[in-house]
Amino acid sequence: MSSNAQTRPPLPPFTHESAIEKVRLAEDGWNSRDAQKVSLAYTLDTRWRNRAEFVENRDEAKDFLTRKWKKELDYRLIKELWAFTDNRIAVRYAYEWHDDSGNWFRSYGNENWEFNEDGLMARRFACINDMPIKEAERNFRWPLGRRPDDHPGLSELGL
Repeated sequence: MSSNAQTRPPLPPFTHESAIEKVRLAEDGWNSRDAQKVSLAYTLDTRWRNRAEFVENRDEAKDFLTRKWKKELDYRLIKELWAFTDNRIAVRYAYEWHDDSGNWFRSYGNENWEFNEDGLMARRFACINDMPIKEAERNFRWPLGRRPDDHPGLSELGL
């Protein structure tokens, strides 16, 4: 087993409760928009497919996230557990953001995650679709950072 600095509880095998916790921790991390901190949740040799982009390791994941959050301004994300097994979790999610011209989008997607025994994500496969929205159509209006506990999730919002 790795040292605590390299362990990310909850650890597999997942229960329903621990899978929900893992999803919320991932959501909180991505809502921080701190690429360095978020990248530490992934193995050194993590492999991703995000849209048509492929990531081959933790450093590339950090670079990817840095570029993402420079482009996707005022980013706010909600993730929801879809399914889980011993060391895998499937989520659906939506996030809202705008570009540097003020055009707003809601991006919908699904991710499949695979974790190692230390709770670090080794594999991430994401499919995402962007839908232009008007600023008035936004649903995710909390202050930047962690989604408040009393804010509705995707199912409650009808998304």
